[in-house]
Amino acid sequence: MLEPDSFRFGFRKPAQAFLGFFKGLLGSRWPSLLMLLLGVYLPLLGFETLALKIGNYESGFPWDVAILLYLHKTANPHLDLFASTFTKLGVYWGVFPFAVVLGVILLRQRQWRSLAYLLTTLLGSSAINLAAKGMMQRIRPHLWESLYPAASGFAFPSGHAMSSMSLVAALVVLTWGSRWQRWVLTVGGLFVVAIGWTRIYLGVHYPSDILAGWLVSIGWAVGVSLIVRPHLRRASVDSL
Repeated sequence: MLEPDSFRFGFRKPAQAFLGFFKGLLGSRWPSLLMLLLGVYLPLLGFETLALKIGNYESGFPWDVAILLYLHKTANPHLDLFASTFTKLGVYWGVFPFAVVLGVILLRQRQWRSLAYLLTTLLGSSAINLAAKGMMQRIRPHLWESLYPAASGFAFPSGHAMSSMSLVAALVVLTWGSRWQRWVLTVGGLFVVAIGWTRIYLGVHYPSDILAGWLVSIGWAVGVSLIVRPHLRRASVDSL
């Protein structure tokens, strides 16, 4: 029969060894863990909060209509033309052709991981958007006759917001640590905000639709980056 002292001594060394291993693991992986918390968990938590609120009350938040009406007061012919034209860059006129060109460049450069990351992020974002719209079935706002009658389908989350944010988030990940990082953050951030503004200005989305699209896109893009690890350049299939 083992004595209490020998029992404790028998587990002390394995416990100390594990604590040393765990400390080293956290020390080496803390950037990934921090990214998991800030880039995945918190955005998805925000998206869940918005979805639960809208699921219980379709009208959403009091500030949804207030912001829509405020922006509508700023309407003028010049902004009408800009918004109805620029908003098309959010998917087919901008994001899609840019992603195709970037994909071809990555393919020619044999950047398999980066290409896999880009495709997974953008195609996955589209799938998430379709699934979320079908689940939430939030009707688009009808506070005035929109200048963009082409908008159809459900509102939550915004497809244009998700498409633009997914592309920019993917570009931020792909250019992280390079000389292009600051340009992507600046120009990409302005582009995402501008697309979101056009959707609200045109009256085809609630602000919460835009915010939800941004949050879930960030969470998805960061989460995929932690799995695919696109910065491992020119990696062979055997290293996946």
